[in-house]
Amino acid sequence: MLDAKEQEFLQRLRATFRVEADENLRLLSAGLIELEKTSEPERRAELVEVIFRQAHSLKGAARSVNLTDVESICQPLESVLAMLKRQALPLSPALFDLLLQTVDSLTQRIAGMGQAGTAEDRAQVRALNRRLAEAARGITPTQAQDQAPAAPEAQKAEEVTAADPAPDTAPLPASPAPPDETLGETPEAAVTDWVNPVATRASDNGATETVRIPIAKLDALLRQAEEMIQAKLASAQRGAELRDIQQQLLAWKTETAKWKALGARQTPEATEIVAGRLEALSAQLAGVSQAFEQDQRTLRHMVDAHLDTMKQVLMLPVSTLVEVLPRLVRDLARDQGKDVDLVIMGAEIEIDKRILEELKDPLIHLVRNCVDHGIEMPEKRLQRGKAARGTITLAFSTKGGRQVEIKVSDDGAGVDVSRLQAAAVKAGSLTGQAADKLSPQDRLQFMFQSGVSTSAILTDISGRGLGLAIVREKVEKLGGVVVVETQPGLGTTFGLRLPLTLATFRGVLVRARDRMFILPTAQVERVVRVRQDEIQTIENRETIRVDGHVLALVRLEDVLGLAARPDSSARPVAGLPAAADHVPVLILATADRRLAVQVAEVLAEEEVLVKGLGKQLRRVRNIAGATVLGAGTVVPVLNVADLISSALRPGGLIGAPLAVAEMVRQTGRILVADDSITARTLLKNILETSGHEVTTAVDGADAFSLLRSGEFDLVVSDVDMPRMSGFELTTKIRADKKLGEIPVVLVTALESRQDRERGIDVGANAYIIKSSFDQSNLLEIIHRLL
Repeated sequence: MLDAKEQEFLQRLRATFRVEADENLRLLSAGLIELEKTSEPERRAELVEVIFRQAHSLKGAARSVNLTDVESICQPLESVLAMLKRQALPLSPALFDLLLQTVDSLTQRIAGMGQAGTAEDRAQVRALNRRLAEAARGITPTQAQDQAPAAPEAQKAEEVTAADPAPDTAPLPASPAPPDETLGETPEAAVTDWVNPVATRASDNGATETVRIPIAKLDALLRQAEEMIQAKLASAQRGAELRDIQQQLLAWKTETAKWKALGARQTPEATEIVAGRLEALSAQLAGVSQAFEQDQRTLRHMVDAHLDTMKQVLMLPVSTLVEVLPRLVRDLARDQGKDVDLVIMGAEIEIDKRILEELKDPLIHLVRNCVDHGIEMPEKRLQRGKAARGTITLAFSTKGGRQVEIKVSDDGAGVDVSRLQAAAVKAGSLTGQAADKLSPQDRLQFMFQSGVSTSAILTDISGRGLGLAIVREKVEKLGGVVVVETQPGLGTTFGLRLPLTLATFRGVLVRARDRMFILPTAQVERVVRVRQDEIQTIENRETIRVDGHVLALVRLEDVLGLAARPDSSARPVAGLPAAADHVPVLILATADRRLAVQVAEVLAEEEVLVKGLGKQLRRVRNIAGATVLGAGTVVPVLNVADLISSALRPGGLIGAPLAVAEMVRQTGRILVADDSITARTLLKNILETSGHEVTTAVDGADAFSLLRSGEFDLVVSDVDMPRMSGFELTTKIRADKKLGEIPVVLVTALESRQDRERGIDVGANAYIIKSSFDQSNLLEIIHRLL
């Protein structure tokens, strides 16, 4: 048995091994995929050599951390690869299937290392090793299924190479096994510019995530940290200088008080002393101010450089994202009887790790879509004069240093727009008459709607009409856009444009009524000032003409449903005359949609740090997040795609007569109780936007105190709060004679049946789950209760 210290060391060693093993498995899989497609003898020999080295390194590393099941699989795998090196074994699709299944098995066992293997797991390892041993003896995997049981001698040899995995209590080796000298340098020597062990953190689901950081990036961070020592010393010096000035002022104040107490009159000598002191203090303050401004410039440069470097630390090459796609395309194509090549360009481009993680599912959806819907069967391609093998191209490029553009293209049949239109009509997305009026480009947008699919059958690959809807939702959530182009018979291209990093971005600060909002600069095409007489009404819609194109014009406050505050409804807009000749308008663009949005004022363009709304409020229409301005004001960051959709949706502002009177709103005095400042701010903004008067409380106890001292028409409360929960607050409200009739709406992350029943039992009027929160539902409930 290992003692506690040895066990801890083994765990650290396995964390390091996990990173190395993942790299080995990635290279193994990529090498096998390329080997299967390559016909050039020299390149095949190079690939076999690389794959052999990776398998050998993985075996030695697994031995060093007591993963005997992994080691036992690598042993016969090496035997097969050694036969390939000697060209004593023919390559076949069945052999590649077996080798890739071996990589899958290794991946599965490394992912679950440290867990006790079941009898079924050990049987699977033995079966896999038997098939590898047979393949090494020249028996193809398809033939192996029909062979008689191995002879006793062969079975005995097999038992040696495919022994059951040993438990984790095996003796800890003193050091990793040395590499085979005949193989040359081990892969570890080729990655010495990476930090080892890796940085780690716990993810939301409790698993440990790792990231490999180049030492060069950490060197830059260390240098910047050392430079900040000077900023710290300078700050301390400025503090001392200001304290000195404060002491002088205090001494002067004390002396002045003494003079007044003695009834002394102002003399020329005293006046001269005062003037001298004022001059000295003025000069000292000027010197401190000048030094402080210089310190501020230096610190600003340091912070910007440090932030840029930290961003680079979390920037990973695209290759880490696309490494699974060649295998995916290979397997899908084989299952469907198709022949498909995947070409990847620009995989060396680095993108924020968080964006890469969110992009994985959209890219898989798009690539699967290309294989399933785009690429035709080989015989059909030959009939159309194409090569039997189809090609999918995945190209990455940067735009302006701030955005990445991804193009997923196939040379397949293209999109049948008429079939897509018929599918949209069948799904109820529009009527046939309305569809006939749309342009081909407009009809293409229906492929991004949930429930619309041109697939004739439902399979595990397609037919549900969800894939492309998920793609657009994910990309727009990241602040990006998706466009699609197609040519019948020639193929289809999906274009994605996203920011390179999520941390900060430039935004346009605007005001609508008396509230401020941020719009991402990347989606603001331009800002113009439009004369009142240039706004024309066409078919009951306000429009403006920009560069010869007619654009629909909406007011931001109308799209967001902003109502004037009771104390500001009659107040003129600051900075804009009541009868201004010009109005500020932003031209917003996302995908192929453009919209002109009128605001009260364009205040500035700033670099802002975006904060998410938290996992409790994953999706709020028109809101992408929030930021805090320098003055401490919390400002919502708007989702441009949502804004345009809100204006364009059926029954929205565009398409409805502008003369229709605004719905009468029933407003009230609402108390919001939540211990999260983000949730409080968001709920306050939503409710005030609808015209309600809102007061906030930090928990249930604070809320009950405010209820006893004030007058409110309704309470919106979280449940899980310190001092007094939402359940307890509701119970106290119902037990109070004065407060007992006030409606209570609980907005909480607790979604179990027992929690809902408890909410009803204590007397809540409504129970809204944050994970499915929608502001329209909240406002509708409040409207019914008031």
